[in-house]
Amino acid sequence: MSSKAIRIHTQGGPEVLQWENVPTPEPGPGEVLLHHEAVGLNYIDVYFRTGLYKIPQLPATIGLEGAGVVRAVGTNVTDLAVGDRVAYAGGPLGAYATERVIAADRVVKLPDAIDFQTGAAMMLQGMTAQYLLRRTYRVRAGETILVHAAAGGVGLILCQWASHLGARVIGVVSTPEKAELARAHGAAHVIVGHDNLAIEIRRFTEGAMVPVVYDSVGRDTFTASLDSLAPLGLMVSYGNASGAVPPVDVGMLAAKGSLFLTRPTLATYTATRADLLAVTNDLFEVVAKGAVKIRVNQTFPLSEAAAAHRALEARQTTGSTVLLP
Repeated sequence: MSSKAIRIHTQGGPEVLQWENVPTPEPGPGEVLLHHEAVGLNYIDVYFRTGLYKIPQLPATIGLEGAGVVRAVGTNVTDLAVGDRVAYAGGPLGAYATERVIAADRVVKLPDAIDFQTGAAMMLQGMTAQYLLRRTYRVRAGETILVHAAAGGVGLILCQWASHLGARVIGVVSTPEKAELARAHGAAHVIVGHDNLAIEIRRFTEGAMVPVVYDSVGRDTFTASLDSLAPLGLMVSYGNASGAVPPVDVGMLAAKGSLFLTRPTLATYTATRADLLAVTNDLFEVVAKGAVKIRVNQTFPLSEAAAAHRALEARQTTGSTVLLP
């Protein structure tokens, strides 16, 4: 029995994404076989495709997020059964496929109220937003926070969730159209471009600056983000959309106000089954009650993953994008 998958034989541009026939895998002990109904598209997929992030071996199927139905279970799997609606995000790679095998303890049941496209769109971005807001820095009511790429997938969730928590969100976006989108999702103030970011933040906060910056842009915004922080503020660098942040002189953190710097990953924050369930339960709760709405603003056939990557890299997408097998 064969399946289809997007595979890469070498790292590079979108053209390396090839739609190929592959054998359908068999689940081993502690594993399940999933049939994907939807696959999430995330900027980290670009990093694996280009070589910014290393892939253990080639050829490889990239992708870290999906939603679908359990088709078979291996031995020692007790809490999932054939027919269960499930979703997952995080490692290992392999989501860009019609079927895949994955460890059962990395998969969670999808509530009936959440459809497959929403499930595939929300897991990686939503879990990322959850740990950023609730653990990396525990945002409290009345605080003002700064969110880069506020109209992106994670950004729109951060804006909504932080507003739900009672925080005031300053969003940074690249176009006036994206500014409107961020405002519609809870941003109290939106800045287009980052050229005078610290000056804008100083004006908006009346000189107080912000206790935390969530920065997924990387190289182009790193210094401006540090300059926007209040003393003892936390710089959360969680992505590299503009390229990797160059080596940092730690003395700069002292000079700019005894700042803290962290580079968190979803893998660390969901390393245990208990952590994974805590994060997803929190996420499902805010989505189910409507406090956070997941916007699937683009869909592409999985076979056209290259076109989806081109749109993502050209910043032509907003909200979440899913690939449909």
